[in-house]
Amino acid sequence: MPDHQTHRFPALRYRDFRLLWTGQMISSIGSQMQLIALNWHIYALMENKTYTLSLLGEPIKLSGEALGLGGLGLVRVIPVVIFALLGGIVADIYDRRRILIVTQSAAMIASALLMVLTFAGHDSVLAIYLIAAAAAAVFAFDAPAGQSLIPNLVAPEHLSNAVSLNTLLWYFGTVIGPAVAGVLVGQFGVGMVYAVDVITFGAVLAGLVMMRYRRDPAQVAPPFSWSALREGVHFTYRSRLIWSTMLLDFFATFFSSARTMLPIVADDILKVGVEGYGLLATAQPVGAVIAGVTLATSRREIYRQGVWLLVSVAVYGVATALFGVSTVFLLSYVLFALTGAGDTISTVIRGTIRQIMTPDRLRGRMTSVNMVFFMGGPQLGELEAGLVAAVFGVPFAIVTGGVATVLLTGWIAWRYTSLRRYTSDTAQAHQREVAAA
Repeated sequence: MPDHQTHRFPALRYRDFRLLWTGQMISSIGSQMQLIALNWHIYALMENKTYTLSLLGEPIKLSGEALGLGGLGLVRVIPVVIFALLGGIVADIYDRRRILIVTQSAAMIASALLMVLTFAGHDSVLAIYLIAAAAAAVFAFDAPAGQSLIPNLVAPEHLSNAVSLNTLLWYFGTVIGPAVAGVLVGQFGVGMVYAVDVITFGAVLAGLVMMRYRRDPAQVAPPFSWSALREGVHFTYRSRLIWSTMLLDFFATFFSSARTMLPIVADDILKVGVEGYGLLATAQPVGAVIAGVTLATSRREIYRQGVWLLVSVAVYGVATALFGVSTVFLLSYVLFALTGAGDTISTVIRGTIRQIMTPDRLRGRMTSVNMVFFMGGPQLGELEAGLVAAVFGVPFAIVTGGVATVLLTGWIAWRYTSLRRYTSDTAQAHQREVAAA
């Protein structure tokens, strides 16, 4: 077998990781297809419906489509916030591979229910909301187990490569899934997309069943209790390095959520219509894939990871601010692609730091705390961007969000010196301490 050090994708040399990654690659495409289908499904069910709200005696008409889509986002985020910390405890107590088998099976059943209801003509907004909420609750248990399992499948020196490859899964899905879903919805309807999504779950389930990894029976699992929950939250908060990466993640996604404003940017500012909107929406994932592939195929490890993390988030903010003032489509596309590249680099480094600096017995709980940050930031950011844009205009909302991201990145760099000074030597020293203990 070739030496891991000379392999372009060293993480893929590990059989169990390769099985998991391949299955998730296929499943992520189906998940992104389902996301597009759900949004279109709600839009179609609520089309041309209006509601009237009385404010200070004045009637205000509300679009049913907008309310329906906003409600879909709400029912997705609430279960995650409620169950995320509980999912972290479960991931630290039980075999993470078995948890994933259960959660992926449950997610497949949710897609199957959507398929059956749609083909039978019994679909409704309420039914879709309930199923979407149940799937989100399942995700709250799936994500901590999945992310915490990765360090158990590869050697510590190849964890960064594994995180890079895992990050690419989502971006590949966002490029391929929506395009395929659009064709299927146009030709066969949303029910066919749900059917394809059900089939794609088979790939990840097959990989999980074939894996050789089993949790070490000798590992001491924490009791299922509130004290175990407090231990995970306490560890995350007291670890200034990990806490600073979570704050950085939250601030960036809260203030620089320009994606929500894309339809308005494309139609009102760039004057490119719906076709241009579809093309502009590909910029961020394209930039992310380019950056992710570059990181995954690089034979040299990033040394000053803390500095690179801060710089990548700052680039994300600067590109967002410039995107807000651009009136040229090509320039806007490049700038929006830069936000995807900056986000990917920061995601890989943040993920690697957290997994390395967290003991295995606490990885599930640490990941669950992080879920609240990375799920809450974008959702609250969309609300913030919408409110600011409604009062001051879309360009102002995007530009000020980008500037705020840069300023807060500078504050975190000043406030948390451990993050600024973090290098690969720091990681290796920590690993030696853990091994000696």
